[in-house]
Amino acid sequence: MTSGNFKRLQARLRGLVGKAIEDYRMIADGDRVMVCLSGGKDSYTMLDLLLSLQRNAPVRFELLAVNLDQKQPGFPAEVLPRYLDGLGVPYHVIEQNTYAVVKRVIPDGKTTCGLCSRLRRGALYRFAAENGITKIALGHHRDDIVETLFLNLFHGGRLKAMPPKLLSEDRRHVVVRPLCYVPERLIARYAAARGFPIIPCTLCGSQPTSQRIAVKQLLAGWERAHPGRIESIFSSLRHVAVSQLADPAAFDFVALDARRRTGGEDPVDLAQERDASPEEYPL
Repeated sequence: MTSGNFKRLQARLRGLVGKAIEDYRMIADGDRVMVCLSGGKDSYTMLDLLLSLQRNAPVRFELLAVNLDQKQPGFPAEVLPRYLDGLGVPYHVIEQNTYAVVKRVIPDGKTTCGLCSRLRRGALYRFAAENGITKIALGHHRDDIVETLFLNLFHGGRLKAMPPKLLSEDRRHVVVRPLCYVPERLIARYAAARGFPIIPCTLCGSQPTSQRIAVKQLLAGWERAHPGRIESIFSSLRHVAVSQLADPAAFDFVALDARRRTGGEDPVDLAQERDASPEEYPL
């Protein structure tokens, strides 16, 4: 990649991350942000862009890089510390043998991602609570969010994805995803250009039968046949018309009878009609 192309790519990524941070108020003045590093291209890119934005941000915030060493066999424990020392970035490595737990509990051939992610989340939340962390930054990108939407649709029967900003169930932690607007293909290009020392995951990254990989392949096929399809799906997550879905807990369908027009125009009903596509009212 030429210097000019790299600068344009970096500027585009900075713009997307900056817009996400602004749209969802991800980082505020005085925040202590824990940047979760796995050693993959996504988390390296997230840290790199947050460091770049930190230098010119209108608010002051701290960054602390944190890696969870899960004691996977062959994990090169020296790679991340050496890289972070070179950057001069404050960091901490949490050592917890979640690998042994996952291998003991999950039968061979079964997907380990669910248990692995819960154990990781617990370790990171504990560290955050004990070290004054106000925001936990994860490296999920736009394509991760869309894939999660379809995983929940196909296998969970729920219209649910990954929010750009999340309050944990115990209300003690705020999780943010600064890469939520960034396509994976741009991250791959950026990581290759920056030459990050990528550490492959030998636990979940080596499961070719996982449902997430199947969904990723499905979406990739759609994107090849219809460029822009993934962006359109993500855009739908940001423009939700709950009155056009079917969840009685999210929209008061019972009250529609009382709001039915008998004379004058109800602006709420008119707005609802404008949002609906022609297919909503078959003849």
